[in-house]
Amino acid sequence: MAKVVDLYFKLLKLLIVLCMLAMIVLVFGNVVLRYAFNSGISVSEELSRWFFVWMIFLGALVALKDRAHLGMDSLVKRLPPAGKRLCLVIGHLLMLYICWLIFSGSWQQAVINLDVVAPASGLSMALFYAAGLVFGASAAAILVYELYLALFGKLGDDELVMVKDNDAAEAIAHNPIKSTRP
Repeated sequence: MAKVVDLYFKLLKLLIVLCMLAMIVLVFGNVVLRYAFNSGISVSEELSRWFFVWMIFLGALVALKDRAHLGMDSLVKRLPPAGKRLCLVIGHLLMLYICWLIFSGSWQQAVINLDVVAPASGLSMALFYAAGLVFGASAAAILVYELYLALFGKLGDDELVMVKDNDAAEAIAHNPIKSTRP
């Protein structure tokens, strides 16, 4: 099962790279065509916006799995293990509710816009809202798994704080630069 999950997240990372590459090619190509040849790609703006939305949602999934989102842990770090576990459970339950809101809202919009086509590309607008569906379902799966680990004591005390420390920030805190001013 772990191999399937790793393969899924490698696929997500590849899709993120492809979205970024497509955005760069479309936007740069359109700029060159407009200023050098007084023409352009009509679908460029629309598709680059779609790729951007998909890239953000997929990147948020990868960051959630890697625990790479920004967070403030100064209070939670000082709590005893039971308090850390309680904060983690409450936080994950709140995030699961947000995932449900994103998923259900994206589902409603996808159904409403199923027959609506985008003006430049002619693609169904449901594809645009499908990014929220993929995010909501995948993020909920990650959160449920982490909630299971937390509730059944399969996380160590150091894993109960879901924010990773930034190595650069720690290096600065431990080795401050001395001022050269008199």
